[in-house]
Amino acid sequence: MSGSVFQHQHRVLYGDCTVGNHVYYSRYLEMLEGARGEFFRHLGCPLLGMQEAGTAFPVIGLQMSFKGAARYDDLLTIELCVNEMGGIRLSFGFRILNAAGALLAEGQTRHVCAGLDEKPRRLPKELLEKLRPFLGSPNHGP
Repeated sequence: MSGSVFQHQHRVLYGDCTVGNHVYYSRYLEMLEGARGEFFRHLGCPLLGMQEAGTAFPVIGLQMSFKGAARYDDLLTIELCVNEMGGIRLSFGFRILNAAGALLAEGQTRHVCAGLDEKPRRLPKELLEKLRPFLGSPNHGP
């Protein structure tokens, strides 16, 4: 891998699952949101602080492929890397693995950097520096 990978653990909640005991597809988006929040916190740039400073990262695109099912009480590892960053664009590659290491889902989320007025703005230089070590892991995303 050419870039570092951030890992976040998520325990599947009963409320994440359908009656058939597999994670409902939209719940994966919430898991990814949690992982991205922890990633920014790990970088020393909590999203709340960035929002208070007037910056947000709305999702403008999502690609996800499902490879297997997560079930109630599974411990999942969500891996994140940076696929693209620069100007106003920021994209994350992700993989979701179960405790045995089996790939359950993979894909990419695409974001823009914007002010709270929803107008695009350049990614902060200090954030770019902190994201750089996570750029370019070829095993993540399309």
